[in-house]
Amino acid sequence: MDGVLVDNMRLHARSWVELFNDYGLEGMDPERYLRETAGMKGLDVLRHFLRPDITPEEADRLTELKDFLYRFMYRGEIEPMPGLERFLDDAARMGVSLGVGTGAGEKNIAFTLDREPFRDRFGAVVGSHQVRRGKPHPEIFLRVAEQLGIEPSRCVVFEDALPGIEAATAAGMKSIALSTTNPPEVMRACKGVMSVVDDFTAIRPSEVIDRLLEPQLTDR
Repeated sequence: MDGVLVDNMRLHARSWVELFNDYGLEGMDPERYLRETAGMKGLDVLRHFLRPDITPEEADRLTELKDFLYRFMYRGEIEPMPGLERFLDDAARMGVSLGVGTGAGEKNIAFTLDREPFRDRFGAVVGSHQVRRGKPHPEIFLRVAEQLGIEPSRCVVFEDALPGIEAATAAGMKSIALSTTNPPEVMRACKGVMSVVDDFTAIRPSEVIDRLLEPQLTDR
């Protein structure tokens, strides 16, 4: 969802950095968050950067503070990724099943998906509050596939973050990488990535399906 349906990961990163600054974490910058933990559950982000023994209860409290700051900063700016509406329309006409697997929590999911052009587009939505293990573990994507009734090998994941690409590969799924969070050359080097695009203006659902069905495409 974040960094794929909407280009918002820089604001998430700024929100985390502001929170960490309040807790005395020096030398933290948005690029480091994006590089090391983008797409992870809040608990995993906090254990990675702040304190490895932080409790789930304290992590939930701090994550909610960070998410409130993010929503405050982004409320007037949220827009779909360029080309996304046409891509979703084309996929719907082709009968493609669509789902969302995100490291976001319940409030941030509603903040993004409960508006046009996202409302009622997705047959399955799985967030961090619905799984025990977040990305890079494949649980989120496997649950989306299960709810859609689709075999993982027939799924393509659109991802902007390295933990998400790793999760997709572990789930047995191929990926289309968006270069909203990481440089294209970094994404191209990831296992299981079929192609790298700037946004949805550069790709059609039919092209994604053709690439998925190419018999010569194997794991690098």
